[in-house]
Amino acid sequence: MPSREDILAFVADNPGRAGKREIARHFGIIGGARIHLKKMLKDLTDDGLMEKRNKRMIRPGDLPPVFVANLIARDRDGELIATPVDWNDEAGTPPKILVLTGKTKATQPGLGDRALVRLTEAESGPETEHVARVIRVLEKRQGAILGILRKRDGTRPPYLEPIDRKQRELDIDPRELKDSEDGDLVSVQVTRSGRYGHPVASVVERFGSMNSEKAVSEIALQSHGIPHVFPAAVEAQAESAKPVEKLGKREDWRQVPLITIDPPDAKDHDDAVYAEADEDPSNEGGYICYVAIADVAYYVTPGSPMDREANLRGNSVYFPDRVIPMLPERISNQLCSLREKEDKPALGVRMVFDKTGRKTGHTFHRVLMRSAAKLSYLQAQKAIDGTTDEKTETLLDGVLKPLWAAYAVLKRGREAREPLELDLPERKIKLKPDGTVDHVYVPERLDAHKLIEEFMIQANVAAAETLEQKKTPLLYRIHDASTPEKLESLKDFLSTINMKLPSSGGLRPSAFNGILAKVKDTPQANLVNEVVLRSQAQAEYAPQNIGHFGLNLRRYAHFTSPIRRYADLIVHRGLISALGLGKDGLPEGIEAKLEAIGAEISAAERRAMLAERDTIDRLIALWMSDQIGASFQGRIAGVVKSGMFVRLSDTGADGFVPASTIGLDYYRYDEGSHALIGDKTGETYQLGDQVEVRLVEAAPFAGALTFELLSHGSIAGKRIRKAAPKVRRGPPKGGRSKASPKKQGRRRSS
Repeated sequence: MPSREDILAFVADNPGRAGKREIARHFGIIGGARIHLKKMLKDLTDDGLMEKRNKRMIRPGDLPPVFVANLIARDRDGELIATPVDWNDEAGTPPKILVLTGKTKATQPGLGDRALVRLTEAESGPETEHVARVIRVLEKRQGAILGILRKRDGTRPPYLEPIDRKQRELDIDPRELKDSEDGDLVSVQVTRSGRYGHPVASVVERFGSMNSEKAVSEIALQSHGIPHVFPAAVEAQAESAKPVEKLGKREDWRQVPLITIDPPDAKDHDDAVYAEADEDPSNEGGYICYVAIADVAYYVTPGSPMDREANLRGNSVYFPDRVIPMLPERISNQLCSLREKEDKPALGVRMVFDKTGRKTGHTFHRVLMRSAAKLSYLQAQKAIDGTTDEKTETLLDGVLKPLWAAYAVLKRGREAREPLELDLPERKIKLKPDGTVDHVYVPERLDAHKLIEEFMIQANVAAAETLEQKKTPLLYRIHDASTPEKLESLKDFLSTINMKLPSSGGLRPSAFNGILAKVKDTPQANLVNEVVLRSQAQAEYAPQNIGHFGLNLRRYAHFTSPIRRYADLIVHRGLISALGLGKDGLPEGIEAKLEAIGAEISAAERRAMLAERDTIDRLIALWMSDQIGASFQGRIAGVVKSGMFVRLSDTGADGFVPASTIGLDYYRYDEGSHALIGDKTGETYQLGDQVEVRLVEAAPFAGALTFELLSHGSIAGKRIRKAAPKVRRGPPKGGRSKASPKKQGRRRSS
């Protein structure tokens, strides 16, 4: 057997490429000795000397062979330096990478660009730790500069106050304002130099008042470098596409009463569902479930302009009042969208379940379908609960009741599988007609949401199983188990509230569910759900399967949303190739590219999530900027050395309380208990505690709120009740928040 040092050295020499099989082959380990190797690898992982990622071993802080990088600077020789887009802060400062460019335009990035790179063994420079070669430039830096137009008195020209604080202010040519008003968000382009070489800019585009959703989401698009304007070639291909009008070689599913269930304002409908009781005597109590998914592969062919743009975007990005689609609207909202009463091409799956919810078989079909009805989640739920309307009245017995009966069967299978059941409500923003915030609410979670979610999960599983069986390349949706470091941190926290996580070694989601069940409907529920979420790994796309920990599934692939996710389009093409359903399947040589594509679209997904979150934070900060001085109830949602984050109960808005403003004591951060504890008094503020705060500052550009704490902490678990109030900065300027959130539907994210 090799020593621990030998194994660590081999892993160090083969970052991201050394799995258990490769290690065994390198050291000639065979037979029963593999058991000892498995134990050694587990011990090295438990000791924090290695991490397991996608069935490969790496050292903490190592980079995978292929990853997405931001080009952030140049070294003294003018060479480009990058940092990885996806980096675990717990591993320390992101490493700097010397970037080698190629000879083609696709492999020559510039400063500020984002590129897909592959590590090489070349020697790095004095300012860098690694060397990587560009595979492909993903995003080019935008030439336009985003900012707020400011007008001045007198003869002085207007100027741009840039959103990016690293940019300098720019004078704007008064003749090139494009009807922009003071305070508008605009993008400008430097057009010439004024006197003494001072740059002068012209307005390229006006986005309107900074108080509008469009302006705020535009900031997110620019700051995260999200492509949002389709090239002319892409638009031309979309406009030239023709609808499918003939059945051809497709199966005819137009008589199957499939329906779509989506948010009321949805424009693109990826999926339709139907269910019926299985009449096979050998499957008494079982159900047949049909899921039809828009046939995007028919319109978006490999290597075409639309395909390249979809690969670049990775996914659609959803803001409160608009969508930045992955595909042009003619494709996503018209030709592919499964509209009511219209013939549409689709890829369908027919799944058979027994009465316990176990899937006993499935088949895929390329079909022509016709949606019998378009329903909203709330509309479908109300019909099942006894309140029908003109449309649902005719669907209740033949379509909706069988769907809910099938869901009851699928739910038994889900309960037996025991996926991770986190309960974390999401905040939504309701906008006024002018694009400003009306109110913030937490939507109600309906059975209609859960039904569609479970149907989609089962269809995704069926897709992965079929492609595996046919030995067809695919991108799995993978979710790794928690790292030993995160589990240790979770155990430390649980010990502070007298709870224990079962001993490590084969932890399953059910172990976390047991903890969550104990705190359900208690004041600690939100707190424990938050900490359990933070202990989990992040899901991603990869051609190597490690299973999906959160869903407790051995194989899982995204198949159900090809209109808005590129990974699903690849799975569709795989099914077309594997089952001989057409000539528009996977292109030649795709298998060698899947690792790179998986890294690209995983990074794009994280980018979209950040942009969506930033937009919501900025809109809420704008909305609350006229409530300075108002007091609110909330819970501590995060604790750090410098203070704590508080989430308001009525809106879900997050803000920060600096530790320096908490009373007269000195508060120290206790990492294990996620708490700030007073040196002299022992007064404690812990993650999950209910508190009262007052809003003292709102910074819309940063999407940041600053609160002042009004309530006291606890000592030895008992809440302090004192007559003297907390030290405050001044009299409140407003009253308590009166907002009472309405219960509404939510957008599905499968």
